[in-house]
Amino acid sequence: MPILEKQAADGRDSQVLPKVPVPPLTQTLDMYLKSVQHLMKEEQFKKTKAIVEKFGAPGGVGEALQRKLLERREKTTNWVYDYWLEDMYLNNRLPLPVNSSPAMVFPKQPFRDRTDALRFAARLICGVLEYKALIDKRALPVDFARGQLAGTPLCMEQYYRLFTSYRYPGLKTDTLRVNAASKAPEHVIVACKNQFFVLDLVANDKQLSEVEILGQLEKIVKTSENSKDGFPPMGLLTSDGRTEWARAREALTRDQVNRDSLSLIENCLGVLCLDEPCGLQPNDTNRALMMLHGGGAEKNGANRWYDKSMQFIVGMDGICGVVCEHSPFEGIVMVQCSEHLIKYIKKTPPEMVRSSSFRELPPPRRLQWKCDHQTQALIEAAGHRLQRLVDNLDMDVFTFKAYGKEYIKKQKVSPDAFIQVAMQLAFYKCRGRLVSTYESASIRRFQDGRVDNIRSATPEALAFVKSMTDERDTFSDLEKMKQMKEAINAQTNYTIAAISGMGIDNHLLGLLRSAKELNMEKPEIFSDETYVTSNHFILSTSQVPTTEEMFCCYGPVVPNGYGACYNPQSDHIIFCVSSFWEDTETSSAVFVTALNEGLLEIRELCNRSSAAVSKPADSSQGASHAKKSGK
Repeated sequence: MPILEKQAADGRDSQVLPKVPVPPLTQTLDMYLKSVQHLMKEEQFKKTKAIVEKFGAPGGVGEALQRKLLERREKTTNWVYDYWLEDMYLNNRLPLPVNSSPAMVFPKQPFRDRTDALRFAARLICGVLEYKALIDKRALPVDFARGQLAGTPLCMEQYYRLFTSYRYPGLKTDTLRVNAASKAPEHVIVACKNQFFVLDLVANDKQLSEVEILGQLEKIVKTSENSKDGFPPMGLLTSDGRTEWARAREALTRDQVNRDSLSLIENCLGVLCLDEPCGLQPNDTNRALMMLHGGGAEKNGANRWYDKSMQFIVGMDGICGVVCEHSPFEGIVMVQCSEHLIKYIKKTPPEMVRSSSFRELPPPRRLQWKCDHQTQALIEAAGHRLQRLVDNLDMDVFTFKAYGKEYIKKQKVSPDAFIQVAMQLAFYKCRGRLVSTYESASIRRFQDGRVDNIRSATPEALAFVKSMTDERDTFSDLEKMKQMKEAINAQTNYTIAAISGMGIDNHLLGLLRSAKELNMEKPEIFSDETYVTSNHFILSTSQVPTTEEMFCCYGPVVPNGYGACYNPQSDHIIFCVSSFWEDTETSSAVFVTALNEGLLEIRELCNRSSAAVSKPADSSQGASHAKKSGK
């Protein structure tokens, strides 16, 4: 079975776009050495340099692998797609919640009672149906690049996987299956009190109205309250490690009843999770936690089905949002869909239809499960592991209010590059060094493009953060400004290279995979300590901007790392910083404090410098030394 089963082969919009390029080998190897030199000890770097030079030598291993990649590019739509998908997601054995699935957190909803919440849920489903109709008609307007190289059309392929994807757990590697649009499901799965129900959205060839959906949701809530008909919290199995869940699923599918229930979930449009009140303050941080893991088995952590690409969460206490299985699409696709839903819900509510026009609809069906002692034990074990994950996640959602992207644009620099450099400063303040950093770079300018990596811990960033934190205060404002501009330029140039298909991470992965396919011994460049360390991303970041009031969050990608998602708005920036409590070297609150300090210090530097420029008569201003700012 192929890792990615594409059952859709309709006329793809992406054909007009160019294919993702294979960068020149020497260029990638040079960029690789430049990106790691300042992060390694000198001895280690010398060793790496020799290994890289041998790999790239004329007639060497690197050239043979490069030829293989160039041949692959000729034969495929996107030479890196499957390699990247397997490496980034499908081969990963960690549980999906926190480690892989990002969440979009909606504004807290002012529900007065349960009916309000269910009305919101019914409206949300109607919004999903409207958005899906646009996708099915291929009527979504084409996205165009913003920021660097703005105006380029982008590949829309990811949108067609929003509601048609399902990730199957495997013992060694998962499978992402994408159904053809023609086989579009006509039902959603509703999770309520850890039970699962099928809600058909079409009856007698006619789509259910909002009022009818509301009526069906009310029936589901009523039925779920009858606990004697209930089944164990099966959803917990999907929150487990992928290999554990694959084994459990294998046992479940021995029974026809379970196969039927699984099939209905695997082929649904999405999962609507009707959550119980979580009993926590509905601040930004707690709402983010409830989206990422539901608070564990004791709260709403079992009221989920993580393998499905879209889970819409509606909490009775107004804590709402979306959780997505990340393998079929990037965050921007989740954002566009979420914004459409919020706008749809905000529109003037339609007149409630008179009851005379009600149709008699069969009640939604509760999914049935055959559960033996072994399955019960697996569910219990999965619940304990989820609880450990919940207890381990240290999340801090922080809104920086001193300025936003408008102030940054006035400095005539890219807001994204500016924020990335500020995050390097924050990390340096915490740890006195820089580490391998990941920033996702969209390569949707190309057919089937997903992402490459911008390595933000540049030598220029290191020079700048050292000047900002130098206790002897040896650098003038002029020097600091020069180094800041150089750091921002280096970041911007790397961004342009990555989004143009000239990043190094996908290329190196392709060379590694080519060696494997040729049954070669793993080239030394890939077993070298530098390569291993440089792919351990202690700082994993991405910009997820929104136009509606909402924000995205996710967990760290390594045990001793930080996840840092940011959403720049005109006069403020929302940061979602995550780490794990178990690692004593990381602390989300400490990182947030350093980030706040760093952003204020950079503003002071910019303001002092522009004041100095506008007052050339006062020469003492130009060489003024920075004052250390407190928080």
